Amino acid sequence: MRMPTAIKLHKASRTLELAYGSERYQLGAEFLRVHSPSAEVQGHGKPILQYGKLNVALSRVEPAGNYALKLCFDDGHDSGLYTWDYLYQLATRQEQLWADYLQQLAAAGKSRDPDESVVRLML
Repeated sequence: MRMPTAIKLHKASRTLELAYGSERYQLGAEFLRVHSPSAEVQGHGKPILQYGKLNVALSRVEPAGNYALKLCFDDGHDSGLYTWDYLYQLATRQEQLWADYLQQLAAAGKSRDPDESVVRLML
């Protein structure tokens, strides 16, 4: 289990900073929201693509026992418990996970922007 040595919520930049000794990771609120471990997002084994979360922010971070964090987002989502292992996986695989997410959005014709609809033309 990789437990962070420091956790900081930066509301202005909408990021969660995790430190593991000298290693530091900045995880954006949108990234954390679309990768929530909640049943609402994970869909009981069949993940449900989250979209329109570009402007989401973290409103609070709460400890969940000695094994996880409960992240509360300003869109009302607060049901995911981010275990220490899951947070470390998100931090260390962030680049690939984000690229995969953007690819899934494009394939589904969805957008990160909640005020934008993607129109797919049939040529």
